[in-house]
Parts: sequence; structure tokens; C-alpha cells
Amino acid sequence: MAEVFMTAEGKKKLEERLEFLKVHGRAEMAEKIRVAREFGDLSENAEYDIAKDEQAKMEAEIIEIEGKLANVQIIDDKKSSDKVDIGCKVRILDVATKEETEYEIVGTHESNPMENRISNESPVGKALLGKKKGEEALVKTAKGEYRFKVLKIN
Repeated sequence: MAEVFMTAEGKKKLEERLEFLKVHGRAEMAEKIRVAREFGDLSENAEYDIAKDEQAKMEAEIIEIEGKLANVQIIDDKKSSDKVDIGCKVRILDVATKEETEYEIVGTHESNPMENRISNESPVGKALLGKKKGEEALVKTAKGEYRFKVLKIN
């Protein structure tokens, strides 16, 4: 697995999720399976099949989280820089619409566009990486090209 870029806060949340799944999730699944077994013949027991499927999904999530944590690269979200990089907040201006937006550039696993946290691998994030205040970034998408000017880097 490749490096997983993440803030310290994101890593902590992932560790908490892993702990919850291992302690509480596994106990709940064992109980669901135990109860489903009591319904009788396992070959025709839908509750048992559903519980086993849920258990498999949970175990897959545990393996995925463990893989991410084994390859995590903590990004410094407090650093100041003269260039846009993972972990910084950047205020940009859409040159065409004159609309300003602030984004936090984070790793793929922490991105959340609803919170203006965009991935370093997204089209906008990728185009902004390495830009300095005052420079413009050209973003090419299926809907066309967009030009953004970097106003501020935190």
C-alpha cells in the first residue's frame, strides 16, 4: 500500500474507529451470529447469512484501516509555507466568477468537499500544489478549464 497522507487528527479518528470495531463491533457481530444460529437450519437461515455478511464487511474495514495506519504519513497541518502543500489552507479566487473560496489540502482519506477539505489528488488540489501567493493554477475538468489565483496560504 502506498503512503497515506493524514493529519494527526485524522489518524486519531481512524485509530478510534479501529478500536471501536475491534472491541464493540466484533462483540455485537458475535451476538448477532449467536442469535441467528438459534433460528435453526443454517442452510435456510437468512438472519444468519446477513449477520455473516455484516461480519465480513466489518472485518474488511478493520483490515483496510490497519493497512492505512501501517502506511500513514502525518502531515503538519500547522506549518506555514510560501507554497501550497498538503496540510495547508489556501484561499483562492476563481478568475472567471471572482468568487473566493478557502480549501484545506488534505490526503485522500480525509477529504470532505462539504467541509472544504480537498484531496491533494483532486483536480483542484493537484493544480494548486506548489503554487505561491499570486500565482494562478489551471484546472482541467470534463466540464472545461478553470483558472484560480492563490490569494493566501496558511
